[in-house]
Amino acid sequence: MIPRYDSPEISKLWTEEKKFEYFLKVELKLLEVLEEVEEYKIPQGLSQTISNKAHINLNRIHEIENQVHHDVIAFCTSITEQLKTEEGKYFHFGVTSSDIIDTALNLQIKDSLFLIISQLKNFQASLLKLVERSENVLCLGRSHGMQAEAMLLAQKWLSFYAEFNRRYEELEAFFKNDLTGQMSGAVGNYTILTPAVEQKVVEGLGLKVESVSSQIIPRDRLAKLISLGSLLASSLERLAVEIRHLSRSEVMEVSEGFSKGQKGSSTMPHKKNPVSSENISGLARVLRSHLSIAHENVISWHERDISHSSAERIYLPDHLGLLFYALKRMGKVLDDLVIHEETMKKRVVDNANSLSSFYLHELISKTKLSREEIYTLVQEVSFKGHQTALEFKSNLESKTKTPLSSFNYEDMLKHYQKHFRDVKNRVLTRTQ
Repeated sequence: MIPRYDSPEISKLWTEEKKFEYFLKVELKLLEVLEEVEEYKIPQGLSQTISNKAHINLNRIHEIENQVHHDVIAFCTSITEQLKTEEGKYFHFGVTSSDIIDTALNLQIKDSLFLIISQLKNFQASLLKLVERSENVLCLGRSHGMQAEAMLLAQKWLSFYAEFNRRYEELEAFFKNDLTGQMSGAVGNYTILTPAVEQKVVEGLGLKVESVSSQIIPRDRLAKLISLGSLLASSLERLAVEIRHLSRSEVMEVSEGFSKGQKGSSTMPHKKNPVSSENISGLARVLRSHLSIAHENVISWHERDISHSSAERIYLPDHLGLLFYALKRMGKVLDDLVIHEETMKKRVVDNANSLSSFYLHELISKTKLSREEIYTLVQEVSFKGHQTALEFKSNLESKTKTPLSSFNYEDMLKHYQKHFRDVKNRVLTRTQ
């Protein structure tokens, strides 16, 4: 990851040295289990002995790999040369490279997802605070980008909260159920080890056992992970685009926080731009671009090849790192968001024809006109241009010869709050 978008919490899990540490963790767990199985005749305490003696020497691994052109062999050799012959000969016992690589990879993903899911939970808390900040604010909703009817601003944020909770549930389910390991050997046929040994090793590492491995863990699992990440990216961009639209000069209903000393333009001192939201829109495109790679990686020749390997070394740490970064940055946008309540209130009051639906339905019950006739009359009055709420009501009464109810800002606020609380309770009941 380039430094500008680096998330150290994630990237430190994906360094080359850390990768080999995960390899060693898997190898030691395997030895620990094998010590308990008499038929393999593994010396007791060997896993602990190797744990005490062995360390990752990245320079030595590179030196060996330059000769053998195989990173797992280089790793194993770098470890066994630190051991006595009788100790080293049992290292990497009964497994093939992919048993170690794929199981270790899912440990890396699991530790990364733990951080991402925790960050997503913090993000949801920020959204919920925004909901609570906005329960007394009316704004104009928009349809096709056009001003439509009044609504509670809190309803916007609650919609996002419900959406992000779906993403949370999906990622949590993946975290619990789809991270697997294997110890099945070459072409997955258990030549040396047994499914029973595999189960103890994999479950001991905190993973699920891959039901059928073909020497590699099937890549549809990673395609699912990246599909979930892409969905999360789209949810983030939907929110970012909403904030960007509401921040436009001619709208100016919300704006991103602007810190002391911040500047918005190299030549226009007046500018305050929604740069973080724009950043998220761009990163969402990068995150979704990983989806095609992940899906193409599902296909392999026969039991396995390594066409997936090079791509995964690049896109996996980038994808997980960018998800964490985007959630963290967008969460700060929510925490610092400026809400221009008076602008929203004035827009609701000054656009009284947004009450057209309310009066349409009142006229249905108060007149003998058909719905089509009422619609035409309300539309004619609405198209007269700017009207206060009182003027709109008066013009409509004159047109329809029917007395109508007053429905001012305070009435609307109470009306929408009443129903919003029901919806909010419904959402929170499902998410808690």
